[in-house]
Amino acid sequence: MNKSALICVCVGLLVLAAGLFVTNKDLLLGEDETTTGQTVRHAGKEETATIAPTTLPTTEETTTRVTTSKPTTTRPRFTNPAFVAENITGAPSANAGTFTGYTPLTSAAFSVNDPDNSRGLPTSTINHSFGVAKDGKPHQISVDSQNFFEAKGYNAVTYDTKSADKVLYLTFDCGYENGYTFNVLDTLKEKNVSAAFFCTLDHIEAEPELISRMIKEGHIVGNHSTNHPNFSKISRTKMAEEIEECDNYLRRNFGYTSPYFRFPEGAYNESALDLVGSLGYKSVFWSLAYSDWDTSAQKGKDYAFNTVTARLHPGAIILLHSVSKDNAEALGDIIDYALSQGYVFKPLTALPA
Repeated sequence: MNKSALICVCVGLLVLAAGLFVTNKDLLLGEDETTTGQTVRHAGKEETATIAPTTLPTTEETTTRVTTSKPTTTRPRFTNPAFVAENITGAPSANAGTFTGYTPLTSAAFSVNDPDNSRGLPTSTINHSFGVAKDGKPHQISVDSQNFFEAKGYNAVTYDTKSADKVLYLTFDCGYENGYTFNVLDTLKEKNVSAAFFCTLDHIEAEPELISRMIKEGHIVGNHSTNHPNFSKISRTKMAEEIEECDNYLRRNFGYTSPYFRFPEGAYNESALDLVGSLGYKSVFWSLAYSDWDTSAQKGKDYAFNTVTARLHPGAIILLHSVSKDNAEALGDIIDYALSQGYVFKPLTALPA
């Protein structure tokens, strides 16, 4: 090859190399546009690209994103009712399909306020105490109990401090049937006295005829929980479940609900008082009671009569147990004596706000 030909070949190779360089540079710039923070050129000017990387994050990055993302919040299932001092029944219907003949009520699905007790409400167990009333006056323990509820703003009552009349409120705790509650209802009907029966779910399920009669004769069937646990030992969520299940059984099968609750065993704490109140319930305690629940240690009709009447005082909330033979036999005389002393029996719905 002569010298002139060699020069032509070299020039051609140089031109080809220049063309390849320009092409590769354009390709590189196209890749750089997909890389965060890289400097690229568009129409002859420089700017910083803000397009996110196309590569998938590493495992560590994925974990960080999940951890720092905004947590999903659960919306309340149900707007808890405010406390209203009334019992609610469905409309009478021949096709109701309930034990009472009242149309079933809509089921409740309570929203649990502050389920983890983030406010730090006291959780120490308080076992309700009332003392022995005498001389027509409540014991100081009952006075202190009521003052505590009022000072703290809890919707709870030990006795009525506001009524001017000599009022009494008759209540029964019912965990099972011992054969005497029908007699108690007969006496209440004869004397035209209303009472409240705080029943566990087991008792309600086992005695539909009895519960139906209570409701239809104008008595209160109060909520005494589903499983009768110590409310100072369970979570706020569990407390709500205990009340909700019992209430919903009454709603579905009796067309009935009532806003009155009694703590099993009389055991509670401030967190429990707060939770029960937030569900629209009043917690009902008592200022007059005696050891009547032991069916193997009944002491006779006269003992029941003398014990209860000696402890009467204005505003008293009386707690009796329906399993007691003595109570069933003495109830009529207790009512007659109280009336002769100027007392008036009222339902819990008459408690002053």
